[in-house]
Amino acid sequence: MSDRLRLIKTIDDLRYYLIQGMAIEHATLPPYLTALYSLKPGANLDAFHIIRAVAVEEMLHLTLAANVFNAVGGNIQGTLTADNFIPTYPTKLPTGETDFEVNVSKFSPETVQTFLKIERSKEVPEDAPLVLPRKHSWLRILGLDPTQGFYSIGLFYAEVIRGMQELHREMGDALFCGDPNKQITPEYYYNGAGEVIPVTDIRSAIRALKVIQEQGEGSRIGAIYDAERELSHYYRFQQLELGQYYVVDKNNPLESDEPDRPTGGTFTVDWDAVYPVLENAKLEDYPQGTEVYTHAQEFQQAYSQFLAQLEFSFNGHPDKLLPAVGGMFRLKELANSLIRNPIPGRQDGCHAAPIYRLDPPQ
Repeated sequence: MSDRLRLIKTIDDLRYYLIQGMAIEHATLPPYLTALYSLKPGANLDAFHIIRAVAVEEMLHLTLAANVFNAVGGNIQGTLTADNFIPTYPTKLPTGETDFEVNVSKFSPETVQTFLKIERSKEVPEDAPLVLPRKHSWLRILGLDPTQGFYSIGLFYAEVIRGMQELHREMGDALFCGDPNKQITPEYYYNGAGEVIPVTDIRSAIRALKVIQEQGEGSRIGAIYDAERELSHYYRFQQLELGQYYVVDKNNPLESDEPDRPTGGTFTVDWDAVYPVLENAKLEDYPQGTEVYTHAQEFQQAYSQFLAQLEFSFNGHPDKLLPAVGGMFRLKELANSLIRNPIPGRQDGCHAAPIYRLDPPQ
């Protein structure tokens, strides 16, 4: 069984993979938030609620990955605040897959297609390899073989679960050597996003990682819902493509809509009721001395502070998490000062966009 070559052989390997898991969850936030911010007020309310709900759940996923990381003795200080934690867009997700790139751009049909690729799923038998050969893989995760990658985020987490289970067989409960005071528990998180699971043992660790898997791609192939009987991210975004809602029967989930065949209410997506923001904007795209330049700096500083607050909350101060998550959405006020304004000097009418990362000038 080639997959049992054990990509995760040590507790340090496991911690490394979990850091990459946190990076994956965060890498989706700037694209989702920018698409959300680009919607004009009063328009596309269906899209607004769908994207916002997914963004909140990505925050849950980041929190759950942090809980598992802390539970196995990881040191989270300096992780979310590392120079490379915010990717430079366009980027490929740190899963090793190379068939698409993720951009930070306005809400559009192309953006929705990218979101569907981010949240895509693939079913793999229990004893089959989870990594697939790739020709030019951008792969930080495996660290050893740059020709391999994971097709989906779900398969990445399946690898983490397999590796964690093997380590637990070898180490027993000594694997979970972290400080329990660093666990985020339900009273410290917005309960509308799903269940926060404190991680203390192998069972709770697997539950936490399964939530991440299933909220993204669904509980199984052929189903549109996760273990909580909520619509998974992939099918939430597909509603924007189809202009129709899926129906999940929570009392009898097997009677829910089938994939690609929604039966719920229809709605119209107005692709033109969107600010034409500059794709993958950098600070150098804005003339120095202008208001958009100043606001872009302010947004980036606020975003960096948001990540620092998250890291602080994950490092033994769980009561600071709710204010940090609230701060993520207060960033919209700063984003509006950019997105609603054309970039001075440009002839194409592009509006400014938030800057999530400041890179040195080229």
